[in-house]
Amino acid sequence: MLILASASPRRQELLTNIGIRFRSVVSDIKEITEEEGELLLPSGVAMENARRKAMNVAKKYPHDIVIGADTIVALDDDGRNVILGKPKNELDAIRMLSELSGRQHSVYTGIAIAMGRRRYIDVVMTKVRFAPISADEIEQYVATGEPMDKAGAYAIQGRAAVFIEEIKGSYTNVVGLPLNALFTLAKKAGIRLYDDYGA
Repeated sequence: MLILASASPRRQELLTNIGIRFRSVVSDIKEITEEEGELLLPSGVAMENARRKAMNVAKKYPHDIVIGADTIVALDDDGRNVILGKPKNELDAIRMLSELSGRQHSVYTGIAIAMGRRRYIDVVMTKVRFAPISADEIEQYVATGEPMDKAGAYAIQGRAAVFIEEIKGSYTNVVGLPLNALFTLAKKAGIRLYDDYGA
């Protein structure tokens, strides 16, 4: 069985849309916090959280193949990477979107495949540039509720698409699961996703 260690509807939809059969099992691990993440590169935070999720679920399902993923948004602030997690409330979402407005930021998704004691890990980075957004536009967007469970307080596949001026790299990475990198990692692990798990 192929297991996605995530409750994210975006990740589930991406796998479903390309015809992969899987089961979703949510991990109960403690993710690295934004404060702890200041000690690590954003790529390291994403990879470690993905690894933790995959290994946590793999312990319960040792005979299955488990995919873990973690997406974070990082803003370069004078050479210091500031990680923007999920907003705590509406004011926090407004703060994040105000910081992203008119600037480029990086989106990192760590992916991990666990098979018993074996694990394979990778990370993908995509550059995203926001157009300038007015305070009214930010407040209207936050009022929709869409930003509240998203890293960086936005969903590129949702209403925030109108704010995106430029993207360099994988689109599905920004959504939450870089599909090309996942297929490449699966091949390294000896897994044929379409042959073994195609719907």
